[in-house]
Amino acid sequence: MIDQVVSVLRETAQTVVLPRFRNLAAGEIVEKSPGDLVTVADREAEVVLSARLAALLPGSLVVGEEAVAADPSVLARMSDDGPVWVIDPIDGTGNFAAGREPFGMMVALMRGGVPVLAVIYEPVPDMVTVAESGSGSYIDGARMVLDHTPLGPDELRGAVMTKYLPPQVREQVEARLPKLSEAIPGLRCAAREYPELLRQTRHFAMFWRAKPWDHAPGTLVIREAGGVVKHFDGADYDPVHPREGLVVCRDDAVFGLVRSVLLA
Repeated sequence: MIDQVVSVLRETAQTVVLPRFRNLAAGEIVEKSPGDLVTVADREAEVVLSARLAALLPGSLVVGEEAVAADPSVLARMSDDGPVWVIDPIDGTGNFAAGREPFGMMVALMRGGVPVLAVIYEPVPDMVTVAESGSGSYIDGARMVLDHTPLGPDELRGAVMTKYLPPQVREQVEARLPKLSEAIPGLRCAAREYPELLRQTRHFAMFWRAKPWDHAPGTLVIREAGGVVKHFDGADYDPVHPREGLVVCRDDAVFGLVRSVLLA
């Protein structure tokens, strides 16, 4: 099934997404909410992906980012007991619309409200990150296993996305960033942040918004590699019932450090 999903994403990228990269007319980029862009490529790619993925599993449901934007009731499908495809047709739309990387395409297959298969595809580097429940995580065919060597607070390196944090939380977090070994600017693209965590270029990533299409695929690839995805209060992330405030870490020990250094 993973190979079939990868093929669908690659083909959709070649026919719909890449022809529009650095080739969008002004009227093909709009704001669906303040600061949140959508392009004609997002919408067309989601239509294609929805049809093709649903055909792979007859009877499956689809929850796409743009479908939910048009009709919020679509989100209720997330809690269905059967197979549900969760689609982000272009993650990092702001980057894509500006003609720059990174951007990617993300899909998760949910069963009983739990991610069981995930594919993150970055078309420009043609990089594939995948995971299947119980089978591990892979980047371009190489198994990814996160290191759990103990770290001190002053060794922590992480990406901290402060843009959407509430003002009081943002002020606190920004004031404490110097306590880290390195605070990496956010890439505005979860489809790149999750693979970077797997490659261990950082120990954690902090987000505020926790939409399922942004995080259900990455949650599975991180957990299958030995990592954790938790809310600020320590509860495990549940894409069916997402709450704002998310920390993706290589392990529980790093989560504890991040929480004590930046959030306590």
